[in-house]
Amino acid sequence: MRDSRRRVALVAVAALAIGAAGTYQFVWSSIRLPLGSALGTGETQLGTVYTVFLVFQAGSQFPVGWVRDRYGPRVPLLVGAPLLAAGYAGTAVADGLFAVYAAYALGGVGCGAVYTVAVNTPVKWFTERRGLATGVVTMSYSGVSFLLIPVVRRGVAADLAATLLALGGGVGVVGLAAAAVLRDPPEGVAEGDGDGQGETDGDGERAEPDGGLPAGTYEWRDTVRTWQFWLLYAVMIVVNGVGLMLIGKVVTYADAVGLPAAVATAGASVVAFADAAGIVTVGGLSDRFGRVRTVAASLVCAGLALLGATVAGAAGAAWPFAALVGLAALFRSPAFSVFPSLVGEYYGAARSSENYALLYTGKVWGSVFGGTVASLLVVSVGWTTSFRAAAVVLCVAGAATALLRPPAENVS
Repeated sequence: MRDSRRRVALVAVAALAIGAAGTYQFVWSSIRLPLGSALGTGETQLGTVYTVFLVFQAGSQFPVGWVRDRYGPRVPLLVGAPLLAAGYAGTAVADGLFAVYAAYALGGVGCGAVYTVAVNTPVKWFTERRGLATGVVTMSYSGVSFLLIPVVRRGVAADLAATLLALGGGVGVVGLAAAAVLRDPPEGVAEGDGDGQGETDGDGERAEPDGGLPAGTYEWRDTVRTWQFWLLYAVMIVVNGVGLMLIGKVVTYADAVGLPAAVATAGASVVAFADAAGIVTVGGLSDRFGRVRTVAASLVCAGLALLGATVAGAAGAAWPFAALVGLAALFRSPAFSVFPSLVGEYYGAARSSENYALLYTGKVWGSVFGGTVASLLVVSVGWTTSFRAAAVVLCVAGAATALLRPPAENVS
C-alpha cells in the first residue's frame, strides 16, 4: 500500500512539473500579442519566437534523456528548473526581439529537460497501469495551462513584465521541487513485474548476471537500427504536424468557410480541452486493449473525424463542425501517452528516456509541416482540401501503426 501511494505521489509531482513546463507552449497565445505590442514587432517575428522554442524544446530532449537514464532525474531537473525561470524572466526584461529569441531558447531547453524526466517517470515506475499513469502526466502538459490561461490573460493586460516574472518564479520553484522529489526505482521491480526476488538494476529491471543492462534493453544506437523506430518516427511527425495545424489554424479555417465567430472560438476551446482529455482517457484504455491496437484505431478515428469536420464546414453546419474537430483532437492526442509506454516496452525501461527523446525529435519536423508546409498547402489548394489531405494522412498513419510488432530480441 505504501509503495502504491509513493507511485501515485511521484506521478502527481511529475504531472505538476510537466504542466509548469507546458506553459511555454500553451500560454504563448495569451502572451504573444501584448509582447508584440511592447516590442513593436510583427506577426512573422512572433511566429519565429514560437518556432525557436519548439526546436530547442524538442532538440534538447535526447541529451537530457541520455543523462537521466545514466545519472537519474535530479541532474536534468536542477539544470532545467533555472532555465524555465530564466526564459520568462529574460522575456520580461527583454528590450528587443533577439533577447526574446534567446530567452525562449533557454526556456525551450528547460522545458525539454523537465518534459523528458516527467514523461518517463511512469515508464520506469509502472508496467500494469503504465498507459494510464503516462496519460495523467502527459495530459498535464496542456491541462495546467488550460487552468492558468484566464489568470495569465488578466495579468498580461494589467502588467506584462510582472506577469512574466511571476510565471518564471512559479515554474522555477515547481521544477526545483520536482528535483527534490522525483527519483527512479532504486531497488526491486516496477509495479506488476515478477516477485521482486533476485538482483535488479536501478530502474527496477532484472539485470544481466555480469551487472550490465537488463536483458532486452536497447541503447539508442541499437534502437535506430530497428524498422519499428522509424515507423514510430514517421507517425510522430504526422501526429505533431496535423495537431499543430489543427491547433494553430482551426479558427482561421472556420472563418474561411464562413462559420460564425462564436463557433470558431468554441472550436479552438474544444480542441484544447479534447487534446488533454484524449491523452488520459484513450491512453488509459491502451492498458486494457493493447498499445498498438489502441493508437492505430485512435488515429484512424481522428482522421475520419477531421474528414467529417471538413464536410460539416463546407455545408455550413457550424456546431457539428466544432464537435468533429474536437473529436479529431481527442483521438489524435493519445499517441503522446501511448508512445512513451510503447518505447519502454519495445526497447526497455532502462534507456526509455533517451529512446523516447530521440523519437520526440519528430516534433521538429512536425512543426515545419503544421506551420510552413500547411500554410503553403492552404495557399495552393485551399482550406478544405488541405484539411482533407491532413485527414487522409492521419488515417494512413493509423493503418501503418497497426503493422507494429516488438523488435525480435523482445519477442518471447
